[in-house]
Amino acid sequence: MSAPQYQYPASAPPETFSGEPPRLFGFDDTSAVVAVEIVGSEAVLIRAEGEARVEERRPFRPWLLTADGFDAAGSALPVRDVEWTRLKGGGLSQIAEFSNWSAFQDTREYLRAQGVPYHAYGHPVKQFLVRSGITLFKGLEFDGIRRLQFDLETTSLRTTDPAARILLVAAGDNRGGDWVFADEDEHTLLEQFFELIRTADPDVIEGHNLFGFDIPYLAARAEALGIPLTMGRNGSALSFGRERNLPIGGITRPFRPAVLWGRHFIDTLFGVQRFDIGRGELESHALKEVAVHYGIAATNRVYLDRAVLAQTWKEDPERVRVYARQDIEETRDLGSLVLPTEFYQAQMVPDSYQNVATGGSGEKINSLLVREYLRQGHGIPQSQPPIACPGGYTEIRETGVLRHVVKADVESLYPSIMLQFGVKPEGDTLNVFLPMLSELTGRRLDAKARSKRKGPDAAYWEGLQGSFKILINSFYGYLGAPSFHFNDYRAATQVTTTGQQLVKQVADELVNTGARVIEIDTDGVYFQPPAGIETEEDEVAYIDRIGSVLPAGIRLAHDGRYAAMVSLKVKNYVLAGYDGKRIAKGASLRSRADEPFGREFLARAMDHLIAGHPDLVGEEYQELSRQITQGELPVELFCRRERVTEKTFNSDAKKRSREVAKNAEVGDSLTVYQRADGSLGLVAEYAHDEDRFHYLDKLHKFASRLEQAMGEEFARLCPKPVKKQFQAEKAGQLNLFG
Repeated sequence: MSAPQYQYPASAPPETFSGEPPRLFGFDDTSAVVAVEIVGSEAVLIRAEGEARVEERRPFRPWLLTADGFDAAGSALPVRDVEWTRLKGGGLSQIAEFSNWSAFQDTREYLRAQGVPYHAYGHPVKQFLVRSGITLFKGLEFDGIRRLQFDLETTSLRTTDPAARILLVAAGDNRGGDWVFADEDEHTLLEQFFELIRTADPDVIEGHNLFGFDIPYLAARAEALGIPLTMGRNGSALSFGRERNLPIGGITRPFRPAVLWGRHFIDTLFGVQRFDIGRGELESHALKEVAVHYGIAATNRVYLDRAVLAQTWKEDPERVRVYARQDIEETRDLGSLVLPTEFYQAQMVPDSYQNVATGGSGEKINSLLVREYLRQGHGIPQSQPPIACPGGYTEIRETGVLRHVVKADVESLYPSIMLQFGVKPEGDTLNVFLPMLSELTGRRLDAKARSKRKGPDAAYWEGLQGSFKILINSFYGYLGAPSFHFNDYRAATQVTTTGQQLVKQVADELVNTGARVIEIDTDGVYFQPPAGIETEEDEVAYIDRIGSVLPAGIRLAHDGRYAAMVSLKVKNYVLAGYDGKRIAKGASLRSRADEPFGREFLARAMDHLIAGHPDLVGEEYQELSRQITQGELPVELFCRRERVTEKTFNSDAKKRSREVAKNAEVGDSLTVYQRADGSLGLVAEYAHDEDRFHYLDKLHKFASRLEQAMGEEFARLCPKPVKKQFQAEKAGQLNLFG
């Protein structure tokens, strides 16, 4: 085929990678630091020496950066308690170092009020780590730290209920510890648990939905009983920070962090949500469902209904104990699966483990760059104002049920473009950005290769390569983000336009060699291979041939093969593996906002379509319609969960929700359904008064998501319900559909 008209950028010149290599793991080799805390003008380093924990102290001076043009001496700032130093370069190139935290805060507030550009970290631990070059966990593997898990079993999910109390606390650790505290006196029970934290002395405390339930509930009950939450390593009490947002892929989730001196809180719920972003395998992130999915649930797993747990505790307390212990085992095993990524990132990123596990990748890269510039005595640029940038190229060419589908993927497309063509931020005058990306990429490939070797350290290398991968894939997003110091929208645009042309070139070559392209999405192409390409080996060789048309340094790889693909619309499809496993992508097929009956219908419909039996989809549809019409569908299948937020009580758009949530609090989750009069009702108050036509219409909307896959047969197999005929049906006539 003829070469495309697009002119790729020239390859990166040699000087792009000149200069001193960046220090990915910081520039202070202090090992086995499991936590850092600030006390006055000192940083307290808590280090592991085997199973012992020892303290070291280092000097700490708060600091911030201001613009080169700021005249500190001529301002109204007090000159005491601060030392100003001019750094090399322009931008934010004056560093102020303070003798105490109060002086830092006063100066920061003054600069903010005067509109003076500045850069400052609001947390003293991060300030210390960035400036000192120390990072956590150097020389330690994931299980080299002490990880303690705990779980509460309670009479109620709400601490405001009059009968609310903690029935038991189950705990365990990765050193073989196993505890259940279940004294009749709740005061004694909590005292025993707090004493365990002090004596077991964990570095990390883990739990599933830790920030959303266990810690707030624990704190509320301790306050009600007048018990101080003294679980810190220095004897201090637990406290709470301000609400912040946890980035999970392209969305954020609000949470309120808990703070404990010398220890880290890690929520495995957050961990599994982030772990699943790229995989898209999970329908639910609840502990029990996740444990089953990943094969870590015990074969004799006890399952209890939380609604009757208090009653079960009275009748069979041992069964509840076993249930709670199994919660702990699953949390520990789940943590071993989903948490190593952030653990190994903390060996590079200058921040606490808890903040690394709840922070965004862009900020991690920013702090790596800031640390390196300060190490070299250089100022940092101010961030560029945002402008629109093109995104990745997406296109769907075929819908329906397609057999023998292969995916070709341009490996690490955006990082490869940046490295091959030398695309970097204009403000990176020290040439740190690309060498850092290059070193991460090299280390990742090495760790990935080591992880594939059998041996006791395979898990270490797998965790490490996963940490590198997440940071590598965030370098492009960093360029196009509005708040980072080294952002560059021109560079971001160059990366995306080059990426668009590369993936189009792959699609063109596939078509020219007889393949049938199904979908193009940013860095990959799903296609049906031409005749004669049958085995996986054939597919790999074919993709290698296709990839030979790409520029040097850009590699096309075989990224999966599937017995069938149900293609619906861009980024919405189901893949059926040759092993029978299914992968569903897109909100059309796996939205958690959907009612259970809709999710179940779609799952069964997919099985029928993949098996080549669209008529069975129609039978499922007709039977479910009949059940809805006759009121035979259990309320558990057409209810949905709704979270109570501030908007519930303040927004006109939430009027229906406000009425049903009048006795609830912000943060509660309600299970609701739609009544026949259009209002919402609580499932607990269900009176067989559901809006049946509403749910018939919802069923049709669920089915409509499959229209592209079913083609002309859709209207016959899944007819749209008509309200007049539905009303006639209710009156005793039989024809439901038009």
